[in-house]
Amino acid sequence: MTRLQIPLSVLNLAPIRKHQGAKEAIDAMVDLAQTVEKMGYTRYWVAEHHNTPTLVSSATAILIKHVLEHTTSIKVGSGGIMLPNHAPLAVAEQFGTLETIYPNRVELGLGRAPGTDMMTASALRRSKHDSVYAFPNDVKELLTYFGPDEAQGYVKAYPGLGTHVPIYILGSSTDSAYLAAQLGLPYVFASHFAPRYMGEAISIYRSRFQPSQYLDKPYFIVCLNVIGAESDEEAEFESTTMQQFFLNVVRGSQMPLSPPVENMDQIWSPAEKEMAQSMSSMTLRGSKTSIQEQVTRFLDKYNVDEIMAVTYIYDPEKQKRSYEILKEVAEGK
Repeated sequence: MTRLQIPLSVLNLAPIRKHQGAKEAIDAMVDLAQTVEKMGYTRYWVAEHHNTPTLVSSATAILIKHVLEHTTSIKVGSGGIMLPNHAPLAVAEQFGTLETIYPNRVELGLGRAPGTDMMTASALRRSKHDSVYAFPNDVKELLTYFGPDEAQGYVKAYPGLGTHVPIYILGSSTDSAYLAAQLGLPYVFASHFAPRYMGEAISIYRSRFQPSQYLDKPYFIVCLNVIGAESDEEAEFESTTMQQFFLNVVRGSQMPLSPPVENMDQIWSPAEKEMAQSMSSMTLRGSKTSIQEQVTRFLDKYNVDEIMAVTYIYDPEKQKRSYEILKEVAEGK
């Protein structure tokens, strides 16, 4: 196999598996981080979601601290911190503290969505106004808080000042592509659940990118679903766990991460199937040979700088093997 010159990373929503609870989900999150660190993955990010009983990724900064504590070298960050829910100063203090404890290992991915429904977003009580529209200014505030002393105003983040925590802009539409390009920041696109605008977002980001003190040229990370297995047939079977996950989203139901099934057509309607498959269309799936062919085609078409993988597989050991297959493909093994 040809070696693919591309870094690989991991995004984890920290799902609860069927017949397990929150503690087991957190333990599994740490176990996976330790495993992919040994494999040589670049970064490990934890998402933010609220009022979702099937995910434990609500207190994202605490989970990041927990992962940092149980790993030694992999970069750990947020995929992402949803800024409408948080005051920038509080985020700067939290991540400045993490960077102080674990230097050069902390990363801050920022999103403009609330990561929940509107009623829950209101209960988070950051603001009575629509703070989604404050996102560009909030990002600039954070860049200032992490910057040098001479760039500060009266209010400063302690710790945080001068830590230069790397900031990444997250997006699932084209809006954030403009902002990431304007500020000269790396951009991460959520193709794992919202692939529709990926191509357009890449084009906007690259064509409008302005070099900055943070980045001299565009850096685009794409988040993809990956289901790797020993055979195409096994991967198809294991991917029914992911299909049930997206069916949950379509239905608004609250089922934990479930074991694979023989026939999804007994579970979803044709309309539900179409919606779930459209959300998960950016999936690398199959044996090592198939994954290699799919990755090569994808990179030839989009030439992204990094792939961040999400793997919804029920069996933790098979989930780890999926990440191992992707890494072997990247290394040409």
